[in-house]
Amino acid sequence: MACAQTGSGKTGGFLFPILSQAFLNGPSAVPASAGGGGGFGRQRKAYPTSLILAPTRELVSQIYDESRKFAYRSWVRPCVVYGGADIGSQLRQIERGCDLLVATPGRLVDLIERGRISLCNIKYLVLDEADRMLDMGFEPQIRRIVEGEDMPGVADRQTLMFSATFPRDIQMLARDFLKDYVFLSVGRVGSTSENITQRIEYVEDVDKRSVLLDILHTHAGGLTLIFVETKRMADSLSDFLINQNFPATSIHGDRTQRERERALEFFRNGRCPILVATAVAARGLDIPNVTHVVNYDLPTDIDDYVHRIGRTGRAGNTGIATAFFNRGNRGVVRELMELLKEANQEIPAFLETVARESSFGGGRGGRPRGGGGRGGGANRDFRKFGGGGFGGNSGGGGGFNGPQGGGFGGNYNGPPQGGAGYGGGGGYSGGGGGGGGGGNFGGSYGNPSGPGSQSSWW
Repeated sequence: MACAQTGSGKTGGFLFPILSQAFLNGPSAVPASAGGGGGFGRQRKAYPTSLILAPTRELVSQIYDESRKFAYRSWVRPCVVYGGADIGSQLRQIERGCDLLVATPGRLVDLIERGRISLCNIKYLVLDEADRMLDMGFEPQIRRIVEGEDMPGVADRQTLMFSATFPRDIQMLARDFLKDYVFLSVGRVGSTSENITQRIEYVEDVDKRSVLLDILHTHAGGLTLIFVETKRMADSLSDFLINQNFPATSIHGDRTQRERERALEFFRNGRCPILVATAVAARGLDIPNVTHVVNYDLPTDIDDYVHRIGRTGRAGNTGIATAFFNRGNRGVVRELMELLKEANQEIPAFLETVARESSFGGGRGGRPRGGGGRGGGANRDFRKFGGGGFGGNSGGGGGFNGPQGGGFGGNYNGPPQGGAGYGGGGGYSGGGGGGGGGGNFGGSYGNPSGPGSQSSWW
């Protein structure tokens, strides 16, 4: 299980060893039960030896293109399958032979149900951008692929998980899919590269378009990637830029696969050097020469911000990331300041002002899941750091910023005989763990200065 900063070469980290082993070991025999012509002839069902799962069409296409380069003129035949494209051409491709399969979970399940792909020969399983796949609701399909079909067991295959961030719920998935795994963390995981100059501008919503035009005039040349939150805004903003004589295009989930590929191609070759995108383009895509990323709409999750600006400053190059911030983004202000501080970036005074205001006003934004935020063990190996069990009734995961101990883990209704309830130690920034607690809502909220106390409520 490997975590590393965006643009650090994670794709090569799994692709090169898999191809190297394939070249050394030669083709795998088709199972005797398969029947039909083996070897290099056509056969109805494919038996790949390596499977790479990724969340988006763009990312699987990119991984496939890279694998084709390095498998060129070898016996290894890469294939790619994803939704939103003609299934007939994908079926014809895998019929010609498939040794390395790159797939999105949904389309792979479809082809397994059709009896066109068997996983019984899998030796290497890769989950790339695993946290994004869970965010997109792919966990049932992933579990079915890994545990519910004919894939060899965890002891009979090698499983690799890669991402720039690894929140706690992904580490729980690793518990089921990996055996005695190595947790490899390169650099400050979940942070941004110091090669990226980050600029935060205070811009009210009504002023965003005029400020964007100023930025585009100032930073002419190179490729500019602009992130927005909604599909409608992506189309609206790209149309606005075209009307202002800026060559722009857009990409989002409602575009057909052909339209998305064409937009990316125009962006890559510089025909449309401005691309307006929703989060669909944020994860994993490696587009050379992106010199500027603009967060027109800041995301509500700081991890998404990390992935977005990671489209520039890749592979040792430098880049600029500009974000439009206003009080509507106060939910991420503390995590944003922490991120800037880690990357040795300037922290604008207005961020500190908004942070002070929000400290009196309650709610903490950011990641909705129970994995804890940036300071709560989101990118650490939970096997080495304390903090509750695996969820369920056994207690909590790391506190929001606590060095150890559970946060809001456990269930609302633990069994009366005494699983940890709603509490369980480690306050917002405190040290000690709270009491385990018996019954519903048991456990201690935690004392910031020391160990928590047993209580029937907090």
